[in-house]
Formats: sequence, C-alpha cells, structure tokens
Amino acid sequence: MIKYKAIVLVSGGMDSLVTAAIAMESNELAFIHINYGQRTEKRELNAFKDIADHYNVSERLVVDVKYLSQIGGSSLTDKNIEVSDADLSYKGIPTSYVPFRNSNILSIATSWAEVVGAKKIFIGAVEEDSSGYPDCREVFYKAFNEVIRLGTKPETDIEIVTPIIHLKKSEIVLKGNELKVPFELSWSCYQNEDEACGVCDSCALRLRAFKLAGLEDPLPYKEKKDYSKILN
Repeated sequence: MIKYKAIVLVSGGMDSLVTAAIAMESNELAFIHINYGQRTEKRELNAFKDIADHYNVSERLVVDVKYLSQIGGSSLTDKNIEVSDADLSYKGIPTSYVPFRNSNILSIATSWAEVVGAKKIFIGAVEEDSSGYPDCREVFYKAFNEVIRLGTKPETDIEIVTPIIHLKKSEIVLKGNELKVPFELSWSCYQNEDEACGVCDSCALRLRAFKLAGLEDPLPYKEKKDYSKILN
C-alpha cells in the first residue's frame, strides 16, 4: 500500500495524540505544532516533542503565532481572564475558547501541506463531548475543505481529516488504549505546567473520560475529582 504524506496537528493533548496514532496506520506523517501564547505553551511544546520522538516523526514544524495572545479574548491567552472551574453541564461557549483559533492553525497547516505535498491534514477535533467550541464542529471542517479547494493551486489536493470528531472522550481513551498510545506523554491542563490542576474544563473532561473507560489516567493531578456522574 502506498503511504501518502499527511500532516498532523499535534497540540500535545490526548485527542491529538490518538489522532496521530490513527493517522500513522495509513500515512507517512509530518507533525506541526502551534504556539499561540497559551498559558501552558512550554508544557504543550514538550509534549509535542515527546510524542514526535515516540513515533519517530522527524519532519516537524513549530510555528509561533503570538498575535492570538495579543488579540486576547480567551482565558488561555489573557492572564486577566480567569480560567474557570469545570462546569460539564454548561451548554454555552466557555472562556477558554480562543476566537477563531482553528481557522488560523488550519491555514498554516494548509500552507505547509501545499509546500511539502501532503494530501491530508489530520486534526483531533471532537464535537459531541468537547467544551462547546464552535470551531470543533464537523460542519466547520467541511466548509474549510471547500476554502482549501478554492484557495490553493488547481492541482493541489488537500483534505482535512477529523477521525475522532464523533467519538466521546471515553471512546477516545479506549481507542488510544487499543492503539497503545503513550498517554503519559500528553498534556491537557489549561493552567498548570507541572501538575495538572484537575479542575479546569480540559482536566475534568479527561478525568471523566478515563473513569468512564475504566482506565487509570497516568498524569499527576493537584486535585483529582470524580466527574463520571456528570453526563452531557
């Protein structure tokens, strides 16, 4: 089977880790990581490097887009906005939403894909069991695929792939366990870089996912709560 080149957006989190493992099954991989001035930028970058080393991915690109922190509007990039404690029953858009972030990072990934001849861009977006971000919906990625078609050279053939978009977080954990991914190398916390806080949305979603999957999360937590009773 011929393996075509695919770019994987690897934040260093659990979802991008599992997405990378899925992409590796049928593609030659290149990894891209975006620093955008987030609170845990250094820790996420370390996770990216560790994951790339684990999968022996030598073709890597790290891009700094600090303008997203200059724009602000998110508790991840603006220290004046508090990272709120988890509320998994909340149906609105949380303060951690970075305005139009995924459009920015997909544009960068598309530019690189066109240069290196990649056919696919994998991103670990999750729609059904995530934090309610508008740019994590399937309809957004379908629309962006059309943007790529219209905005690149006629001979360019690039597709955004979202293999886990309809999975629940617990199903992502089970998929990762099946693929033997190194969950211990990933990082999900929104506000700490040494020991995960355990109380932000991302920590809560991850803790609940491992609990529902019946597996132990290998990450250290400052506060480890049981969120499994809070269902969407």
